[in-house]
Amino acid sequence: MAAYVYILASGQHGTLYVGVTTDLSRRIEQHRSGAVPGFTKAYGVTRLVYYEAFDSILEARARERTLKGWRRDWKTTLIESVNPDWSDLSATLA
Repeated sequence: MAAYVYILASGQHGTLYVGVTTDLSRRIEQHRSGAVPGFTKAYGVTRLVYYEAFDSILEARARERTLKGWRRDWKTTLIESVNPDWSDLSATLA
């Protein structure tokens, strides 16, 4: 089963959130609709700016833990390496 690590932002260089899921489209919609109480709802963090696919949830969770331990500037560099304009990537999802 495919699993994803994703980074949401409130805007370019805004508040960041790192998460993991097995259904990226559904999870992004949950964040956008406010169906998930917590950090992303409180801070308006809904723009998908980065994601990675993995073959298993265990791999995805390991990567999530790694990214959560990173400094903010490292995360910014990662995002900008594939998405320099911080565009919302949710439209690229199948």
